[in-house]
Amino acid sequence: MGCLIGDEYVVTWAIGHLVSLASPEELDPKYQKWNMQDLPILPKEMKLKVLERVQRQFDIVSQLMNDEEIGSIICATDSGREGELIFRLIYQVAECRKPFERLWISSMTDDAIEEGFANLRPGSDYDNLYASAQCRSEADWLVGMNGSRAYSVSYGTHLSVGRVQSPTLALIVRREEERQSFVPEAYWELTASFGSYKGTWFDPSREKDATHITQTDYPRIRAIADNLKGQSAEVTKVEIKEESTKPPLLYDLTELQRDANRRFGWPASKTLRIAQSLYEKRKVITYPRTDSRYLSHDLVRTLKSRLAKFQCAPWQPFADEAMQSDRNLFGRFINDSRITDHHAIIPTGRTAETKGWSDDEKTLFDLVARRFIAMFLPDQVAKLTTAITVASGESFLSHGRNLLQEGWSKVYAPIAAKRVAKDDVQADFPDLTEGMARKVTSCKMAEKKTQPPAAYTEAMLLSAMEHAGRQIEDEELRLQMADSGLGTPATRASIIERLIQVGYIRRVGRLLKPTEKGMALIKILPFTLTSAETTGRWEKGLAEIGRGERDPGHFMEEIRGLTCTIVEDAKERRVGVTFPEESFAPRDPSAAKVALGTCPLCGGTVYENSKGFYCSNWRARGCRFTLWKQQKGDDGRPALGPEQIRTLLENGTLAFTEGTLELQKTAPFYLWKPGKA
Repeated sequence: MGCLIGDEYVVTWAIGHLVSLASPEELDPKYQKWNMQDLPILPKEMKLKVLERVQRQFDIVSQLMNDEEIGSIICATDSGREGELIFRLIYQVAECRKPFERLWISSMTDDAIEEGFANLRPGSDYDNLYASAQCRSEADWLVGMNGSRAYSVSYGTHLSVGRVQSPTLALIVRREEERQSFVPEAYWELTASFGSYKGTWFDPSREKDATHITQTDYPRIRAIADNLKGQSAEVTKVEIKEESTKPPLLYDLTELQRDANRRFGWPASKTLRIAQSLYEKRKVITYPRTDSRYLSHDLVRTLKSRLAKFQCAPWQPFADEAMQSDRNLFGRFINDSRITDHHAIIPTGRTAETKGWSDDEKTLFDLVARRFIAMFLPDQVAKLTTAITVASGESFLSHGRNLLQEGWSKVYAPIAAKRVAKDDVQADFPDLTEGMARKVTSCKMAEKKTQPPAAYTEAMLLSAMEHAGRQIEDEELRLQMADSGLGTPATRASIIERLIQVGYIRRVGRLLKPTEKGMALIKILPFTLTSAETTGRWEKGLAEIGRGERDPGHFMEEIRGLTCTIVEDAKERRVGVTFPEESFAPRDPSAAKVALGTCPLCGGTVYENSKGFYCSNWRARGCRFTLWKQQKGDDGRPALGPEQIRTLLENGTLAFTEGTLELQKTAPFYLWKPGKA
């Protein structure tokens, strides 16, 4: 058990992380109580530990690594920073000294795996990547552990501080503060119809809000509007230009999460879970945890063969046209310089037989397929018209957009979201010439109010995290700054879920809103901990370590210095903020906990901690009963709360709209049955 044995290879696996950094209380028992005088905690060497819940699998892996019949090792974890860390920590704690090679693949098809095995690389080629992963892990520990303890003790409530989660929370809080302080102002807009098109009154002398009729202008414009119908008008200016829009760049994980959130309202964590299933289980898309939207030149020879697999509904007509394309993909889509670890997410070329897939898997694969096919198709071309029409001495501005060539956008027509067209842009705009006489057929004066900045949706927050809070419209310029964002494509979803889990933000429909506790936390934290751009520079530093361009030791010295500064701030600076009342348990782990039910394995008592639900006999009798709040995997089980655990322990089953959970006595201690209960 725990491995597969063949003629040439023995295959074993991790279950996520098997090894992690030890907690402060595991370094020294005195840290069990949270005391300010013990801070900062700055170990000379970070101690590692085997996670208790996966001890058995670690023992299997360790034994195999050190088995005399095993000559060498192949690391085949996910091809990225976190996958490298998982393997290296196991290798280190197992005290293995055998040589190892690296299998680096972006697709789980048989062909890709065989090609990867034919091109194994020395493990030392990825030492810089491991150094980057190690620095990320230790930096998060130092800042998170010390910051959380320092501010929790200082303010007498349990607070969670993080190198990435705190500036992410700050983005949401500051947006909410802008919304709450916003004072709407009333204005009016006058719209006139000239038969086949409309125009909006504007003041040519104003650069900003030129179409807004202020309180001062209102009496005069109102009088004009009352007599405008039937008046003669003249087209005084017409500007026409052709707009060519290229196909969108391919998906990286963040863009895929944004698009799924915009179209379907999916949380980023759901998109990642389904994408991982399409990669690992269905083997129909390439590695999803990528930060690149480009392809490497060596993939060019495979692209048409991947297209050829889409000879079925709903993709066939678009794929057939794409097969005939002679579009030059180099530069915009094929660009080796824009790829770090992995290329963009594209179909693997495996036949897309969707029988047996979940509806969500079909939906997400369809997005990836359409984005891939669109790459080959012609540009979308539109005629843009800007016209000024004058009536009764007042100017009216009109914008028109006529589609001349559908191009790649036809791929999206069947799944296009229903969007309300902008009021000032008209489709099927008529041909106008300067000097043309028109007549006002109707007019309308509408009262409006200025609007506050929009609350964050998950798609908007992902963009803000990716670009460290910089709002940049240019798509390619944004990509140049992809290595200076908050977190990585693989971690942003978990950061958002963590903020929800600790009670700092909540979902309101498709919006993310801060809680009272979240807003209070940002008020007490120093700018260094809440600055998106600062943390973005740290993330950039980690990327530079991964490329061998920066010394890891110097980076960690900066993090240690930052940690000391954070603790000093918590000790010396007080802000008059009151947190919502709640128990402060972290300083005393033995404080009373709420019993949720009886352990089905040993009869002990089940309690809750920050990540899941566990048996009281885990230490004394080694009981391994655990139910995680948020399951890592692709089974689709919803997150669990304490009331749901009470019901599950009492009845043995728990019904959701997505399926049914049944309690069992073997790991993972539940059986998930998707589908209506």
